[in-house]
Amino acid sequence: MSEEILINITPMESRVAVVENGVLQEVYVERPQRRGIVGNIYKGKVVRVLPGMQAAFVDIGLDRAAFIHAAEISTREGNAVESISALVHEGQSLIVQVTKDPIAKKGARLTTQLSIPSRYLVYMPGSSHVGISLKIEEERERERLKQIVVECMRAEGIENAGGFILRTAAEGARREEILIDIRYLRRLWEQMAEQMKTAVAPSVIYQDLTLALRTLRDLVTPRIEKIRIDSRETFQRVNQFVAELMPELADRLEHYPGERPIFDLYGVEGEIQKALERKVVLKSGGYLIIDPAEAMTTIDVNTGAFVGHRTLEETIFKTNLEAAMTIARQLRLRNIGGIIIIDFIDMEDEEHRRQVLRTLEKQLERDHAKTNIIGITELGLVQMTRKRTRESLEQVLCEPCASCQGRGKLKTPETVCYEIFREILREARAYQAEGYRVLANQKVIDRLLDEESGNVADLESFIGRSIRFQVEINYSQEQYDVVLL
Repeated sequence: MSEEILINITPMESRVAVVENGVLQEVYVERPQRRGIVGNIYKGKVVRVLPGMQAAFVDIGLDRAAFIHAAEISTREGNAVESISALVHEGQSLIVQVTKDPIAKKGARLTTQLSIPSRYLVYMPGSSHVGISLKIEEERERERLKQIVVECMRAEGIENAGGFILRTAAEGARREEILIDIRYLRRLWEQMAEQMKTAVAPSVIYQDLTLALRTLRDLVTPRIEKIRIDSRETFQRVNQFVAELMPELADRLEHYPGERPIFDLYGVEGEIQKALERKVVLKSGGYLIIDPAEAMTTIDVNTGAFVGHRTLEETIFKTNLEAAMTIARQLRLRNIGGIIIIDFIDMEDEEHRRQVLRTLEKQLERDHAKTNIIGITELGLVQMTRKRTRESLEQVLCEPCASCQGRGKLKTPETVCYEIFREILREARAYQAEGYRVLANQKVIDRLLDEESGNVADLESFIGRSIRFQVEINYSQEQYDVVLL
């Protein structure tokens, strides 16, 4: 399987695309004014304690105060968490790390359990634990890596100076490479510890890397064959970063100097546009409808034009299998997080249900975000969760429609006409006027002068006053004003 990473840099934004066999799998967008803050460490100030919620709000210098739960402050093991009032008080300074970006109307989520990532390791200053990514499955390799970290910590004299987690990328890493990471993380932590002593709350202590450098640290696996960058300046910066920390990637870096935009060359732009649509067409002729909502995302599977060649059950099974593979890709591509409900087409055969669920699980194994399939409900719906840390692609690139206020529907011209009639009646009862002028969208005015002209005449006769109409080209279909003459 061929995998590539494409990095597109402009002064306005940075974008990264992960492409497998020519098909876009993931896309990341970062804009200077809206950089994600997950992983950033702040010296914040507690502005409000909420005993009933076992939580507190902390000012870290953003527009909205961030939220921290008592469990993210408490040092107790297990389920016994101290009272939030015993842990913090208003006005107190607190060193915190962002675990979730602010999303919609929710503030950032915080923890005091700090962690700092490098290529192979995550350093945890407040822990003494050495852990290993679950994606490294071979027991012998897990033991080898753990032994290397323990020996390196002993050699550096830092046995009691924090803990480490070995990342998936550490599989097969040499002792020298892991030692370099340990030294880098320790130097970084010492600098931060000094800054924490003098910093005034609220202030930034540590900012995560830019998108291009985070990509190298977090997304590059042995399967990635090429990393193509279309900015010479960024390419040079990445080259320097790789030479210092990831020399094994040097031969995979490539500067793309072509005239044609790199995302156009690989068909990424078109795929991004498709990822913003509700409907996803399957090769078989079936389709998905993806509806993100505040509480969850629902995905509906339909057979569409696909009729199969044998039986209805076979048609449904093949459609659901293709849907399972497509859903896993769409979750990554759209970066959909939280609760996800999938309504596969009903299957009578228990073995078919098992295979569809297994296909979904298998495809999700390649997802960088943590996923968990809870199972199938009595109604035949698949319940799952996907860890949400950053905004979805739709939230980054779109905003609620000004006309429909995010409903995805507009009132019909007919409905708006009847609202206007009711408004005129209210005005006629409340105020004395010579007549009324209605300002509205072209479609609404057209209907008032055509299909509703009889109703307009009846209304004029009933209130004893004239009604005039004026098209406002800047008005949306639902927008209107009734003006007294």
